[in-house]
Amino acid sequence: MHKLTPDDLLTLEAYARERPQFRRAVLEHKKHRVLHLGEHLTLLFEDRRTVQYQIQEMLRIERIFEAAGIQDELDAYNPLIPDGGNLKATLLVEYEDEQQRRRELQRLRGLEDHIELQVDGDTVTAIADEDMPRSNDDKTSAVHFLRFELTPAMRTAWNTGAPVVLRSTHLAALLAATLNPEQRCALAADFH
Repeated sequence: MHKLTPDDLLTLEAYARERPQFRRAVLEHKKHRVLHLGEHLTLLFEDRRTVQYQIQEMLRIERIFEAAGIQDELDAYNPLIPDGGNLKATLLVEYEDEQQRRRELQRLRGLEDHIELQVDGDTVTAIADEDMPRSNDDKTSAVHFLRFELTPAMRTAWNTGAPVVLRSTHLAALLAATLNPEQRCALAADFH
């Protein structure tokens, strides 16, 4: 997929006008790009459209309109766009209660290094947080950025309907979920 450029973004004024429709369309688009691993782990698979929405929202919230600031946002978020041979996802560790979240983030230290994707028996482990470490000796972060590098054989099997399973192999969160056909189809677009 092509990376976003300033020409792909709406001005603040144009985005203010277009935002309700744009937001609805992106939320609909995301429906088949989300996978829950248990109750508290969510994977949001990113693509050009989800990243454009994130950048537009950041520009809006921060009131960024100067070229350098816009480029900074592009530089920060463009790495989340898949390259054609991989999938990229945001991993969210979600607990509503703040005290429980603190305890779980301690218990789940290193979680980001234990997320796997399996296609028809072939497995890859996610490459996590390439921009900066998000875990330390005390806890993990509630947000991680993951990259799954699939082999050509895995992509072929995916496209021919093989089951796709994502799992956490972290001892404190042994979880797995299988993509449904709509999810598998939506994510297959990232390979083109």
